[in-house]
Amino acid sequence: MRPAPTRYTVALKPQLADEEGHPVHGAPIRTAVVEATGDTGASGYPRYVGHGLQADIDPATHHVEAITVDGRELPYGWVAQVVDVGHPGHPGRDRFD
Repeated sequence: MRPAPTRYTVALKPQLADEEGHPVHGAPIRTAVVEATGDTGASGYPRYVGHGLQADIDPATHHVEAITVDGRELPYGWVAQVVDVGHPGHPGRDRFD
């Protein structure tokens, strides 16, 4: 089993809708690199912090399970997505699109 990532890049995006009402994520409004704290968040997933973000991220799926932005909940209609993953011993990141 691969060790949990030491850092992630998280993008905050507004969730929009297309002409037919299907959800579409807009362009990132803010991105930040968050680093592992070694703690487990209230969601039960590892906690990552950095640049005003505090996120609990599932290391198996790379999904953001809980997040606060500058100490507040993510605004209604926004989504948080992992866009890059940093693993121990790897100077670069694995790209996720």
